Parts: sequence; structure tokens; C-alpha cells
Amino acid sequence: MGLRPVHVNIKAVDAAAVGRFWAEALGWVAYSPGVTTYVGPAGGLVWPDPVVVGVDVVPVPGGKAAVKNRTHLDLATTSLDHQAELVARLKGRGARAVDIGQGDVPWVVLADPEGNEFCVLEPRERYRDTGPIAAVVVDCAEPLAMARFWGEALGWTVHRATEDLVLLRAANGTGPYMELFRSSAVDTAPGRVHLDLLPDPGGDQAAEVARLKALGAVDLDLGQGDVPWACLTDPEGHEFCVLAVP
Repeated sequence: MGLRPVHVNIKAVDAAAVGRFWAEALGWVAYSPGVTTYVGPAGGLVWPDPVVVGVDVVPVPGGKAAVKNRTHLDLATTSLDHQAELVARLKGRGARAVDIGQGDVPWVVLADPEGNEFCVLEPRERYRDTGPIAAVVVDCAEPLAMARFWGEALGWTVHRATEDLVLLRAANGTGPYMELFRSSAVDTAPGRVHLDLLPDPGGDQAAEVARLKALGAVDLDLGQGDVPWACLTDPEGHEFCVLAVP
């Protein structure tokens, strides 16, 4: 059996509005099946989607702190014109440019209407088949160590590995990359963006949680109470959840 990311979880005060923003950003549709707003491909809500890593926007009472999220999305583009058009369109929907010390780079760093950072990349061959989400980027103190954890956790393949950056992707070559990027950020408080993982069909949530703990994951108590998902952190304190098998 195993696990895969089924969506990126984004916390927001106004989940419906932030969901509509991300639908615009990704060229998808915002669905409201319950208290959360799920963003996925057009054609009707499919969950769990067999291939796509969606976005699930979850309502919370408090706004984002000033500190940068340790996890963010990189969006793919197909041309420089597409990149410029997407940036302009998203600014018109409430995004703003942010300076996180990136300097003079070919990608554009923005924040969504509630301050969650993301990047709109210049066209790159690597991301031509990822879909609109090129990568889920995670700031790490030790990318190589985190690659060992996440590679084992997801069964993903390493496509590039240096001391400063490791790229992982599903072994079947579909969907976004996970990019583990060396950063000096030390804040380990739960952020506004994290991955939600789902056991493979026929899998067992409890067994997968036990396997992750053996790899170095730790239980996380957010005051969630009795819920059907398990909240954990990886060995560097990045929050993630393991959902129940539907």
C-alpha cells in the first residue's frame, strides 16, 4: 500500500473567497461540498481525484501571522506572455507582490488575498506536464534528510538532489513535484498551508500513520479533538494530515 498527496490544505478566514481566488489561479473550479471549499478540475467534483492534487481551503477564525509560510505553491506557465497575463489577472483578483528576499529572479512572488505566498514561474521544460501546480515547495533546514523521509513516506522518486535542493515526484511521473528547499527559517509553528495525504485504495490509515511514525513523524495536537484524520509533523516540524480512507 502507500500514501499520496490528495490536496494542499490552505487555511483562510474567508474560505469561499480564497477558494475562488485559487480556482482563478489554477484554471479550475471552486466546489463547496461542506464547510470547506475544494478547488479541482472542471466537470464536477471528484474526490478523491485519482490523479490531481487539488486545493482544499479550510475556514479558520484567525488571520495569517506576518511570518512566511514554510510551504507554498509554484504555478506553472507555458510562455512568458502566459506568465505576465496570469500575474496581472491574479493581481486584479486580490493578489499582491511580496518581497521575501528573492532578488532579481525570473519568477514572480505573490501572496493570495489572505497573505499566503506563492510563485508564478517562468516557463520551464521540467513542468510542462505537471498541470497548473508545478511544485509544492517546502522550506527545510536539511533537504537531503527531509528527502529521505518524504521519499519513503510517499514512495516518490528523486529527480535532483543537492545539499540545497531536492526534487521528488510520483514514480508514475504525474502531478506536481515536491521541492525541498534549504532555508534558514526556524519557525516550526503550524502554518497556513500543508499537505493532506490519503492512503491508497484498500489501504489502512492506522497502519500508514504507524509507518510514518517509524520514519520519524510525530503526533501533532492542534486542539482538533476527535476527528477522522490524523495530524502529524515530519522530522522538521512541517504539519501534514493523513486522511481516512473513503
